[in-house]
This record gives sequence, structure tokens and C-alpha cells, in this order.
Amino acid sequence: MDLIVIDKIKVGAQYWMPQHGLTRLVGKLASAKLGGVTTSIIRGFIKQYKINMDEALHSDPAHFETFNDFFVRELKPGIRPVVEGDSVITHPADACVSQFGPIEDGKLIQAKKHSYSARELLGGDLNLAESFADGSFATLYLSPSDYHRVHMPCDGTLRQMIYVPGDLFSVNPLTAENVENLFARNERVVCIFDTEFGPMAQVLVGATIVGSIELIWAGTVTPPRGNTVYRWDYPADGEKAIHIKKGEEMGRFKLGSTVINLFPKNAIEFDQSMQLEAITRLGTAYAHKRE
Repeated sequence: MDLIVIDKIKVGAQYWMPQHGLTRLVGKLASAKLGGVTTSIIRGFIKQYKINMDEALHSDPAHFETFNDFFVRELKPGIRPVVEGDSVITHPADACVSQFGPIEDGKLIQAKKHSYSARELLGGDLNLAESFADGSFATLYLSPSDYHRVHMPCDGTLRQMIYVPGDLFSVNPLTAENVENLFARNERVVCIFDTEFGPMAQVLVGATIVGSIELIWAGTVTPPRGNTVYRWDYPADGEKAIHIKKGEEMGRFKLGSTVINLFPKNAIEFDQSMQLEAITRLGTAYAHKRE
């Protein structure tokens, strides 16, 4: 069968498949303690995706009681050194650069011939979207083989969290090239931080069979599912303020997805290493403060 036809079938099937039901089912299976069955599944996954378990804190598949435990496995201490310097922004995850560049006319590039609204991505808040008008963005795709904890690209103080319900299309490159408005229609959690660079958005986008998104200050944020956009505000100072240092973990995906960062106008300059489809590693530089 022609590859173009196969790709169309792969994309088209996502419109009629029960995205949320399938995701809930996979989430339950991934959190189930199935003993030797779980270990066998993990071994098969490692082989299929050529995962380097030498980097993991626990390299023996039998250590993990559930598939989710394996999927959000910790790395060995020091295996991802974080570039120092207040002016350096580092990659928040092991991933692949899907897109990056300027936010123009309130739009972010999704893929060739496709763009989407920053306002929609951020949950419909016009004032929040205007904070990033003419700014910069980077979209990072986490494949099944990647480390799935998400860290801070710079020091930040959490000011707002927004849960936006939506679809659960796959976020792989094929789907990004063929499903319009993908990242602004999928379920997502928007985290807004105060930083030395101005406000920064770190958006964790859900996808097919992503069982949940967890954040260190809130636990599991997705599900719930439904049509309601939820917002939480956080103080800048005091005992309840949430300050997270560059390189520290801020969240995790139980099964993989995408991270999108937004920065204000004239805040950053991308590092020369930033290229489309470049493989990223947590803690390496991807942008610098604009002088």
C-alpha cells in the first residue's frame, strides 16, 4: 500500500477512535501491578525503542512494579548536568525540536502550512496571550524512548496554572503535519512562571494514551476530563509561594507528549544549537537572555 495512503489512514483513524476511553483504559493498565507480565512488557518496550537503561537510576526492569513507574523512571544523579549561568535557558526535557521561532501576529508555527493561536493554547486568556505578543516559542516533542520527567529551563516562581480540556490526538510529527490546531485543541496544562526573562509559559500537552500529567506542586492534574477550563493562582512571596530552580523537576508525563515554552518580546535569543528535528538533552543550553 502506498505510504501516503497509510499515513492518511493513521491520521484519519484518530478522528473516530475513542480517544479518552482508550486513554483511560491504557492508563489503568499502565498503573496495574501485574508482576512478571509487567516486567515482560517493560523488557519488550526497552527493546522496541532501544532505551538506554544504563542512564536510569534503576536499570533492572524487574525493579518497576508498574509500567508507569518505568515510564517516569529517574536518571542517575549527574547524568544530565545543567548549564550554569542566570542568562542561560536550558532544555526542560530529553526531546526533539519540533518547531521554534518568533510568535508572529499571535500565532505559533505547528508544522509546515500550519499555525495556531497563542491565546487558544493558553486557554483563551487574551491578557495572558498579550504577555507573549511578538515573543518567542519552542516546541519539544518527547518520543516513547525519551526520559519523561519535565524540568525547569530557568529559575521561576509559579504564578498560575491552567487546565484546558480537549482532544487527545497523537502529537507525533505525522499528526502535527496533518491535524490543524493540534496543540491548541489537545488537552493541556499551562504553567505560568515569573522569571528573570519576564513571564514564561511552560505548557504540557496531552496526547493519545497519555494517562495523566503530574506536577510536583499539584499531583495528578489530568484527568479530570470535561469541558471546563480550570485556573489556579499562586502567590509570588510567602510560605505558599512555589519557587523552582533551573534544572529541577516540575512535572512528568505518564506516557509521552510535548512541552511548549513561550517567552516575551525581546527576552531571549536562541542558541546556535537549536535546529529543527535536533535531539535535545535536559540541561543543555537552548537560549540566552537578550542583551
